[in-house]
Amino acid sequence: MAEAASIPGLTADDRFVRGAGRFVADRVEPGVLHCAFVRAPHAHAAIGAIQAAPALALPGVRAVLTGADMAADGVGPMRCLWPVGVEPDRFALARDRARHAGEAVALVVADSRAAALDGAEAVAVDWRPLPAVADAVRALAPDAPLLHDAAPGNLGFDVTRGNPEAVAAAMAGAPHRVTIRLRNNRLAGVAIEPRAALAVPHGGRVTLHATTQVPHHLRRLIAEQLGLRESALRIVAPDVGGGFGYKGKHYPEECALVWAARRLGVPLRWVSDRSEAFLSDYQARDHATEAVLGLDDAGRFLALSVDTVANLGAWVSTFGAAIPGNIYAALLAGVYTTPAVAVRVRGAFTNTVPTDAYRGAGRPEACYLLERLADRAARHLGIDRLEIRRLNLIPASRMPYTAPTGPTYDSGDFPRMLDSAVTAAGWAGFAARREASAARGMLRGIGVACFVESAGVAPSGFAAARGARAGFYESATLRAEPDGTVQVIVGTHSHGQGHRASFARIVADRLAVDPATVIVFEGDTDQSPYGTGTFGSRSIAVGGSAIRRATDRIVAKASRLAAHVLGVAPDNIRFEDGHFGTATGNRRLSFAEVARLACIPDARFPFAEMEPGLQETAVYDPPNFAFSNGAHVAEVEIDPETGALRLVSYVTVDDIGRVISPDLAEGQVHGGIAQGAGQALMEAVRHDAEGQLLSGSLMDYALPRATDLPFFAGSFDETQPCTHNPLGAKGCGEAGAIAAPAAIAGAVLDALAAHGVAEIDMPFTPARIWAALHATEARP
Repeated sequence: MAEAASIPGLTADDRFVRGAGRFVADRVEPGVLHCAFVRAPHAHAAIGAIQAAPALALPGVRAVLTGADMAADGVGPMRCLWPVGVEPDRFALARDRARHAGEAVALVVADSRAAALDGAEAVAVDWRPLPAVADAVRALAPDAPLLHDAAPGNLGFDVTRGNPEAVAAAMAGAPHRVTIRLRNNRLAGVAIEPRAALAVPHGGRVTLHATTQVPHHLRRLIAEQLGLRESALRIVAPDVGGGFGYKGKHYPEECALVWAARRLGVPLRWVSDRSEAFLSDYQARDHATEAVLGLDDAGRFLALSVDTVANLGAWVSTFGAAIPGNIYAALLAGVYTTPAVAVRVRGAFTNTVPTDAYRGAGRPEACYLLERLADRAARHLGIDRLEIRRLNLIPASRMPYTAPTGPTYDSGDFPRMLDSAVTAAGWAGFAARREASAARGMLRGIGVACFVESAGVAPSGFAAARGARAGFYESATLRAEPDGTVQVIVGTHSHGQGHRASFARIVADRLAVDPATVIVFEGDTDQSPYGTGTFGSRSIAVGGSAIRRATDRIVAKASRLAAHVLGVAPDNIRFEDGHFGTATGNRRLSFAEVARLACIPDARFPFAEMEPGLQETAVYDPPNFAFSNGAHVAEVEIDPETGALRLVSYVTVDDIGRVISPDLAEGQVHGGIAQGAGQALMEAVRHDAEGQLLSGSLMDYALPRATDLPFFAGSFDETQPCTHNPLGAKGCGEAGAIAAPAAIAGAVLDALAAHGVAEIDMPFTPARIWAALHATEARP
């Protein structure tokens, strides 16, 4: 079981800084064999004969297994957890056709990783290339190559939200209509540690050590495929080296390893390298959107119409359809009072790696669209960008507020966030900074993004009503030891969030104990209570709430025991400053004393009234999303001669409800900003017209470095806590990734506006900026 502070003398963060992390690839397993996958070199191809003999002739190669072998063993298809629309049968090893470059078609087992890789190269496959399509809009055209017979026209789903009739009526009477067309670029997760899996068969069971954010979900999905009882499979998730959502999904490699380990009766390990990750890790975003905003003469938003085509990739992955179909679509009212909204989202199958959740998961796409529209509308009407937002932001007095797209925001003061952010960013002094830049021949721009996000993913009932095959509750078990130490065993998983510190703080604050005496365990399905895992900014709001509930139950039982020992009625006991006592008496018992008596009962223990021990389990299923929100301000400087851009400053004000661990929360916001800035400035997965990957390494896929980013300035506003969880907490892990692309886009377009550039798509690379500047110069 993973425990975040298991190495003496090191904190959770120190372990990684000092190279003391423990990853799947680090685990020593006697007799382990190594695996490599044979992957399709074509974006779309029929699979003919697979000749294993050349590989089996190589030294050290033990076996070559194919989709036909899996079929013979009765292995079923992969299934997603939140289906929306069509879900074609997908198998861990492709059986008839490969539908994206990099799709696995065979598994090679060998004595060493090098031998396995050599064996994978030697496997001969009779490929029969077929026409391919990589662009989602092109995939929906009548003449596009068809990926699945079950999805005519490559249409995976077609969902609508809002009220199209109300929008049509409002648009007809709107004095102004602003149209925008956007591309939200496809991203790769690129965590510091690639994915890995180690399957160990033993006594009729298999233990899978995996780089996963969702141990219990993964156990269930693999067991379904293999026709096993879940008890026959144990999932252990040690350190995973970052997840960002894309490691919270089910992958073909995990099932293939468990199946092969059972079949061969030996431990098997697979470790991806970076190039393989670009071909097999789920990617994200990749939207094409057209939207129309209707306004009155004063700039009030009257109606919004959105039509988005989302690229699903070749298959529907675990939450791949739900992200655009449910999460993105629901937040397209954003922070604004637009009375009529109509949304249409279509999911298209293409010959590319499947898409799924990545930091923000639908919320960055919604924020980017709405903030670009707000800026466009302000310029169209000649209204200040801040004023058009102030005119349309939902005021705190209207909370709770039900948006036309469905969600009910329980708390938030969106205008306050905006005013605080622009004040902190020195917006009033921007004109002088712009003049100083101009004196050096540089262009300077400033941008703002206001956002709301649905943290915690979903109440289980909400998700179930929309077809989800999973609950989104969280569980926690707390056990007090005789010495007062408290063990916290949770169903979440930490992959960089610092759960040990935050969860210990929740317990320590309630029990008034030293956080160092609180030990946190997670990431092992044999030990942790059934839980959902960690993604969607749910760790504190959902997992932390389960911990708080369990802690309250510990206090309740300990109070009854203390009352018996002190000879008073339970209602007279007060628990304050870590001690149980009465309001008027002098006698008190410390928490450690009561814990010792509960665990090692003596003659004072009321055996007839309660059971010994001090252990409680609680489950928290949120009744609503936790709606984090905020405003971010970005400032950029651009060299018009080269198009080179420098992010000069970035200022944030975030409402994440009650802040449990300020330093960790700040770090989460900073990390999100870095990833959001990466999308805005440089990151893009690219394919050619045949679906071949053009950005298959870190030589072709650019990531932000420390020198690309300024020092971030930020603060948290705790005046609007969440009203429906016991902590008042919301979520912070995705805020930066949600707001940064929109804020930076606003700054870039502000800088380029004087040169006639009205639109530009991400990423804002020097080449793209230079071309935009020169395109306007070339116009008559």
